[in-house]
Amino acid sequence: MSHTAHIRSHRKPRRSSSKLALRAGVAGGVLSTIAVAGSAGPANAEPVTETIEMPALTFDSPQLAGAVALSAEATQQAALDLDLQTQENAAAAKAAKAAKKAKAEAERKAEAERKAEEAARAAAEERSSRSSERTTLSGASQSVSNASGSAGTVVAFLKAQLGDAYVMGATGPNSWDCSSLVQAAFRQVGIDLPRVSQDQSLAGTQVSLDNLQVGDILYWGGAGSAYHTGVYIGDGKYLDAANPSKGVVIQELSGYPASGAVRVL
Repeated sequence: MSHTAHIRSHRKPRRSSSKLALRAGVAGGVLSTIAVAGSAGPANAEPVTETIEMPALTFDSPQLAGAVALSAEATQQAALDLDLQTQENAAAAKAAKAAKKAKAEAERKAEAERKAEEAARAAAEERSSRSSERTTLSGASQSVSNASGSAGTVVAFLKAQLGDAYVMGATGPNSWDCSSLVQAAFRQVGIDLPRVSQDQSLAGTQVSLDNLQVGDILYWGGAGSAYHTGVYIGDGKYLDAANPSKGVVIQELSGYPASGAVRVL
């Protein structure tokens, strides 16, 4: 063991370089201020004999600790305010998006309801129109020559179908195509006609359009290649399953002249 180990050192503990720099800066500033004040005074002013002791500021002083604490608290509060504002902005954006989606859905439902109402109204008007047309055609048919015998039976059957729908390939009892209606009408008097219009245009005897009789079969297109048939009911009119938009109707022969006619009665 060293013989000097028990002797305590008389050397003062070193101050940290940061504390010394801070104290030196403060002292220098004070001395500079005093020097300027002295030089600015009158020449005969009395010399300053009193020494002012400035408080020493260290990093562990209460004043500096308080300032640091206040600064940290302000920084934390600013961060909290920013976070709160961010959350509020996100919530507002989410609410706006939800409101926009809800509005679009409401508009879609309203549009669907409007279209459904229009479809229902159109269907009701169509039914009313068909009913009115059936009544009108039934009244108009009274002016058509009343055929007797087999021709009268054929025409009576055809008139009973007025207002039925036209459906390609249908054979009754509430929807027909042109040739199935003609075939069903003549079946009422025991005449079995071919099913399609091409064959019906060759059935019976070919007759002139100037010498038509009630019950004659009218056809459009060439004999053997006809694309449509109907039945002449007198007074320049014929009855047929016209097309999907008209259904079974009575029409003027002058409005759609036939290509030829055959007589099977």
